Amino acid sequence: MKAIDLFAGCGGLSLGFRQANFEIIKALEYDENIAATYMNNHKDIPVIVDDIRNIDIDSIFQKSEADVIIGGPPCQGFSMAGARIRQGFIGDPRNYLFKHYFEIVKKVKPKLFLMENVKGLLTMQKGEIFNEIVNIFGNRSQLEGDVYNIEHRVVNAMNFGIPQNRERVIIIGALNGKFNLNELFLKTKRDIKKRYPEFFDSVNVWDALSSLGKDTKSGDVRNMAVESNYQKYLMSNYKETKNHKATKHSQKAIDRMKKIKNGKNWTALDEDIKSVHSGAYGRLEKMGVAPTITTRFDTPSGGNYIHPIENRTITPREAARIQSFPDDFIFYGTKSSICRQIGNAVPPKLSYFLANLVRRIIS
Repeated sequence: MKAIDLFAGCGGLSLGFRQANFEIIKALEYDENIAATYMNNHKDIPVIVDDIRNIDIDSIFQKSEADVIIGGPPCQGFSMAGARIRQGFIGDPRNYLFKHYFEIVKKVKPKLFLMENVKGLLTMQKGEIFNEIVNIFGNRSQLEGDVYNIEHRVVNAMNFGIPQNRERVIIIGALNGKFNLNELFLKTKRDIKKRYPEFFDSVNVWDALSSLGKDTKSGDVRNMAVESNYQKYLMSNYKETKNHKATKHSQKAIDRMKKIKNGKNWTALDEDIKSVHSGAYGRLEKMGVAPTITTRFDTPSGGNYIHPIENRTITPREAARIQSFPDDFIFYGTKSSICRQIGNAVPPKLSYFLANLVRRIIS
């Protein structure tokens, strides 16, 4: 089956679909640095590096060229201006990201589309935003007589054998056809367990990180030994990796981290930490799961991202392990760009499940 990845980022969603034997025929990513990571890890996929607002949809996309369109437009642009008038909602310039996603779906008419977004989309503006999305894809006048029947489900990465408490909403639309998402969800789970019996087993932080050892100046790690089933899944026969370089912290920050025990945060300090994040200076619980990996995992005040043993925040490779990126997936760009790439990505292991679910729905 063929797929198009919009808002592709570094390629976490594409990777899972490729692992499930989908062919990604093109991807779209506006940030040049992030697109570089995508292209270096998906060398055979054409990448359109541009803002979705600027592209000529009619010349780049063709009807029926893909079975599936994947990707989630960022929700920050959604507004309520004219939301009760569907054309007003989709015509509002603040919603251009969603509008262009919709226009590409309308042009290609895939058998199915899949959107991934933050869980809060369901309750944004008391649920009106989500309802309007459902209404637009279900409006035949908007889709030249066709309709997409929508189902959605909130998923948590830790229920898919990923050591991270990361909740997201998955929205799936099937062209002119209904489907029982709950039933197919369970069937997909059974299918995968036949191939990978340990796929859904619970995984903790140390299952992900233990084999990496101390960070290196170059970020390169070699001759790793598999120490858990999760590491075996990510390492395969690839015994080396990159991006394992830690952030340099101030002595003041290091002294603070020394006082934080496993699973504790800034509240253990005898001082007032100025941070908007309730989990600031939090140390990861070695035998627990990590919180949602965000774009600020390299900053002690950014959340619960201090290494479970060492007095530093986790490295990009450690964050990538927690996100379920395989060790042969290498990130390129500045430190801040790499953090953004990893924090914003769909965990590939979750994406692999979703790809198999999509195949089930279509077939």
